[in-house]
Amino acid sequence: MRRFRFWSVLTVVSIYLLILVGGVVRATGSGMGCPDWPKCFGQWVPPTEASQLPADYKQVYTAQRVAKNQKLARTLASLGFRQVAGEIFAHPTQYIETDFNATKTWIEYLNRLLGALIGIFVFVAAVMALPYWRRDRTIVWLAVAGWLLTGVQGWLGSLVVSTNLLPVMVTIHMGLALLIVALLLYAAHRARWGRTEEAGLAYQAEVRTLGQQPDEQTAATTGLRWLLWGALALTFVQIILGTQVREAVDRIAAATDYGQRDTWVDRIGSVFETHRTLAAIVVLVNVYVGYQLWQLLPGLRRLVTATWVVLGLEMLAGITLAYFALPAWVQPVHLTLATLLFGTQFLALLALRQRVGVGDRPTAIAIPQALSPF
Repeated sequence: MRRFRFWSVLTVVSIYLLILVGGVVRATGSGMGCPDWPKCFGQWVPPTEASQLPADYKQVYTAQRVAKNQKLARTLASLGFRQVAGEIFAHPTQYIETDFNATKTWIEYLNRLLGALIGIFVFVAAVMALPYWRRDRTIVWLAVAGWLLTGVQGWLGSLVVSTNLLPVMVTIHMGLALLIVALLLYAAHRARWGRTEEAGLAYQAEVRTLGQQPDEQTAATTGLRWLLWGALALTFVQIILGTQVREAVDRIAAATDYGQRDTWVDRIGSVFETHRTLAAIVVLVNVYVGYQLWQLLPGLRRLVTATWVVLGLEMLAGITLAYFALPAWVQPVHLTLATLLFGTQFLALLALRQRVGVGDRPTAIAIPQALSPF
């Protein structure tokens, strides 16, 4: 169990690191530092000078990308996604090949290396989950699903490159990363859950110290559990909206040749206003839900505190971006904090579910350890 938990948690941490690095890739404009995939300029070790490339490298890689996208568009159209298929070639950067820049190339290449390393980690985690087959097959399926989806994520990464950072592809790429995080967190939590039957007695004792009966406590947390689901959904939507804001920023940056940075926020449009309004709602909902958890279940206070700390840092990063001309170094931090908030909320949901014994394993009514429910 310890080996599986180690590899699953290591994978989750690595995914968060990859999200941070991916934010750096976007902030530095390095997304097309490697115009092909999985190789970089046709090499496993990318070049360091333009002289190592053929003179017509722009035309070569543009032609390759267009051919790949034509095949993708035909497939999407045959599946009924005609609008998305049309957007692939309507995107203004479809036929634009950026000049070679060694720094941007290596930033993107290191991003890919980290992604490949995560693929190894998640595969090992799936192998380590196999001993659970007799005791709890759900853990195995969760780990295997995480591994398979990581492969899909790599394939989507290739489409992100071939479509020259098409907005819908970037959004799907981000959403799938959050899904993989949730699957692995749940698998690690469930592995821990299966060994905590004795903690059910401690849970009942804690409830009685608050002057309540276990049944009353379960009833009191039912509505709170749905509120926490709502908070998690709001955070997910907010992250997706954030990717759309970033897409608008990228378009403005390209149009201004990365100058006049202090005017970018005013030119983003309604999507930024929606993002900012939803941010206020996310803060209020999380403060309220956290306060209720703090009062109702003292054992979750450290997890609530962690959520509030991440939320506070996320607010600070958002304010810095909005009022200080979108500093490039804050952009990846803002995205990473948002995904961390999603993770802490999901852990809180798992812990609350565990406390009230919801699910198909009623004997495992357990108290999570100090900070994490697994």
